Amino acid sequence: MRCEFIVISPQCPPGESWSVQILSNRLDEAITQYPIDPNRIYLTGLSMGGYGTWHLAAAPQRFAAIAPVCGGGNPLQSENLKTLAVWAFHRARDHVVPLSASEKMVAALKACGGNVRFTVYPEAVYTPKSTLTLP
Repeated sequence: MRCEFIVISPQCPPGESWSVQILSNRLDEAITQYPIDPNRIYLTGLSMGGYGTWHLAAAPQRFAAIAPVCGGGNPLQSENLKTLAVWAFHRARDHVVPLSASEKMVAALKACGGNVRFTVYPEAVYTPKSTLTLP
């Protein structure tokens, strides 16, 4: 089976936060350099990247869907995201980003009629390498 896709995985420098403008510019550069279908761009990120996913998705016309993992966002932006397919994930026992960060975003999206699915992993644990470890 042949799968054709491109993965862009920016890393946020320690001690800094995501810049929507910088990430948008990087995505624009990739679209001009590679054969990317602009209608099939999906966005995901873990922990701080989960926050970045919510923030970057504030321009929902750029993305087909998002999948923030263990991140939070600004519930006031939920109206901008309501037409976007969202599947959020979170560890129930996350000691870095509280589960409530995702719960608030999911609740805000549901309240405005958003297309959101939410999966909580009750037994997943956070490891030092920022991976999601399932039982």
